[in-house]
Amino acid sequence: MDAGLLLLRLAVGLLIAGHGVQKVSHLLGGDGLAGGTEEFRRDGFRGGRLTAVAAGGSQIGAGLSLSAGLLTPLAAMAAMGVMTVAGTVKWSKGLWVQHDGYEYPLVLVVVSASLALTGPGRWSVDHVVGVTPWPVWIAVVAIAVGPLSGLLTRAALHRSSATAEGVRHARPAD
Repeated sequence: MDAGLLLLRLAVGLLIAGHGVQKVSHLLGGDGLAGGTEEFRRDGFRGGRLTAVAAGGSQIGAGLSLSAGLLTPLAAMAAMGVMTVAGTVKWSKGLWVQHDGYEYPLVLVVVSASLALTGPGRWSVDHVVGVTPWPVWIAVVAIAVGPLSGLLTRAALHRSSATAEGVRHARPAD
């Protein structure tokens, strides 16, 4: 079981972290911070660079923490938050990823929630420092707060569709 949890944490955590790296740099095929900023503007979000840095930084931090099994419920909560926002961006395109739908962000939210509930396993920083098993109530709170924080972030930072359409056609400004 511990080997399976390690494999799951590494795969999901490093993919989430890598996605964040792409938002803020040219590494891993990313478009750099300017590209990440433009992606958020194109998707109708305000905040420019700050939004891209916050999202990318959250993905990097959450992904690396999940990979290491470090503060697992908190890492899962952050991962669920940013991936919930990603899911809302893709919601109108339907479920399936072949049509740019929200399937992949949903899988990452569910896996993160599962890791919050199961814990990271013995081969983790949490285990080494003696904070496992986490109480179930902490996992439940993380599972509720993660997606809720993503939805609140979306509500706070997303422009109306008319405003977002205008931004798509405007030249980006930093």
